[in-house]
Amino acid sequence: MAALVRGSTTWRWMVLLVTAVYFLLPLWAALRFAGISAFGSVVGESGFSSSLGLSVRLAVITTVVTIALMLPTAVYVHLRLPGLRRLLEGITILPIVIPPVVLILGVLEVSPAQLKASANLLALLYVVLAMPFAYRALDAGLRALDLKTLVEASNSLGGGMGTTLWRIILPNLRTALLSATVLTVALVLGEFTMASLDQYQTFPVWIVAFDQTSGPISVAASLAALIVTWIVLMLISMIGGRGGRGGRGAGATLFSVARREPPGGS
Repeated sequence: MAALVRGSTTWRWMVLLVTAVYFLLPLWAALRFAGISAFGSVVGESGFSSSLGLSVRLAVITTVVTIALMLPTAVYVHLRLPGLRRLLEGITILPIVIPPVVLILGVLEVSPAQLKASANLLALLYVVLAMPFAYRALDAGLRALDLKTLVEASNSLGGGMGTTLWRIILPNLRTALLSATVLTVALVLGEFTMASLDQYQTFPVWIVAFDQTSGPISVAASLAALIVTWIVLMLISMIGGRGGRGGRGAGATLFSVARREPPGGS
């Protein structure tokens, strides 16, 4: 038995080592190509601040609109129309199936001139792209809650739907909301196709365009964006795990759902 356990542990470490090499070796090669000095030169390059500012603004708008649309929809479906959950899952997966090139070209053909002249059109398109990720993060959090009991308890105390959503449901969905937020922000900060076809220089478009003049600086900017995204994901996981250990009931982490039984429960 002990030999079997040791063999299983060794196999896990081997898989972890191979996975680490698979992911870290290209990053190490990119770091050697760019050089440490290139990271200090990225900030001062022409177009860096404007492209990064545009991407951040689009990320904020996209996140706010996505959460404002997806959260009430997911809560209402879980409470009133549970039979439509599979249909909603199928609808929200469509942005992954439809190529971004087809989506942006179709939208540009039918959009009014004023909207096409604004970068906010990209934010609306990013809302569509973020739907699969945001909805599934929120759905995972709602599945981990006894939502019906929470709503009925709030209503019995005189709380309306708005109060229930703001003071009861949102605090219990903190980790799910953070997960949806970081996934949406990561999507916006990394999206290239739609921005380039709409002729806006977001941060990914700037990286690709700058690659033609300075490859090392372009690679350094890509690595910096990747590292920042990883740090945010780790912080989300730490905050979510700490919040789940500190309370009772259900908890959702970034990539999974865990239901904890109350003390004394079977």
